[in-house]
Amino acid sequence: MADNNRQLRILLTGGGTGGHVFPAIAIADTLRRMHPEAEFLFVGANGRMEMERVPQAGYRIEGLNIAGFQRGFSLRSIGRNLSFPFKLLGSARRAKRIVRQFQPDVVIGTGGYASGPVMRAAQSLGIPTLIQEQNSFPGVTNRLLAKRAGSVCVAYDGMDHWFPADKIVFTGNPVRQDILDLGGKHAEGLAHFGLEANKKTILVTGGSLGARTLNEAMAEAADVLAEGSVQVLWQCGRFYVKQYENCATANLPNVHILPFIDRVDLAYAAADVIIARAGALTISELCLVGKPAILVPSPNVAEDHQTKNALSLVEKGAARLVRDADAVEKMVPEALLVLQNEALGFSLSESIRPLGKPKAAETIALEALKLINKPL
Repeated sequence: MADNNRQLRILLTGGGTGGHVFPAIAIADTLRRMHPEAEFLFVGANGRMEMERVPQAGYRIEGLNIAGFQRGFSLRSIGRNLSFPFKLLGSARRAKRIVRQFQPDVVIGTGGYASGPVMRAAQSLGIPTLIQEQNSFPGVTNRLLAKRAGSVCVAYDGMDHWFPADKIVFTGNPVRQDILDLGGKHAEGLAHFGLEANKKTILVTGGSLGARTLNEAMAEAADVLAEGSVQVLWQCGRFYVKQYENCATANLPNVHILPFIDRVDLAYAAADVIIARAGALTISELCLVGKPAILVPSPNVAEDHQTKNALSLVEKGAARLVRDADAVEKMVPEALLVLQNEALGFSLSESIRPLGKPKAAETIALEALKLINKPL
């Protein structure tokens, strides 16, 4: 329980991908608005995107030398796996040292490599912890951590199969503040990315790391996009930019390829239709953005949970689904179909908007404060 006379200290941990990093930042931003005097510390994994994104958001971060267990049998993966136990042990020790030194009132974990050691350290020291689980299929670490967590905030129904029912709070996934209000940003978005006002815009995004299938489908779409009646803003991912920046599609004047989009709010505002993977954070953002969406779920995830995420919208008439195996042939034509059929585009927009949870970050912040009996 927090001492109400002491400066509030909040530790957040999670990262590896935008799906873990951005919810943590959104929660921290909300808590900072509620308690401007509070002190914040993030803990992430060295070499991962949080070590750059968190300081950009104005927060201090410490890094652990940790990585995930590599699946596969290449010499590289075998070598990394041999060092995995030593990295895990070292990270556990450093995590406990960080938690002891910072003395947080509450620790919030959003998943990722660093989250496990930090949350375990906090729980072993008797510090209240909150899990924010974005996905419909949680990882093993969060399932184990939930037994000693004070609260588990989720975005999908049926999570009592994985977590103690009395600890579950249905909150939705928190998103960045700038996505919550896109009104009046359309012209700004077009100008920011050098797009034309008289053309419809397709936004293609494979997430913070990029998506190979989406990039392959775009590379094969040069002929259908060459007419130039529409324009495309294509986030290919830093891992893929060298491979695709000189392909035929990327050289079309109406296609703008970027490794990463920093102003995703302006990208969403500029878009008339959005092609994306179906990760949990992406789904949450699309529901708030309210634009027609073509979802191409990744097949390379546990329990095929991206397909489940996508179907949660498709079954409500709130999005269109293209299977990963069909993307090269169908992805771009499906987006063009939606642009050409105004009634379909309108129906998709009207069906997806009510599914958004704009108060998710606020609800999670209140849950964290409740754990320590801290008033607003």
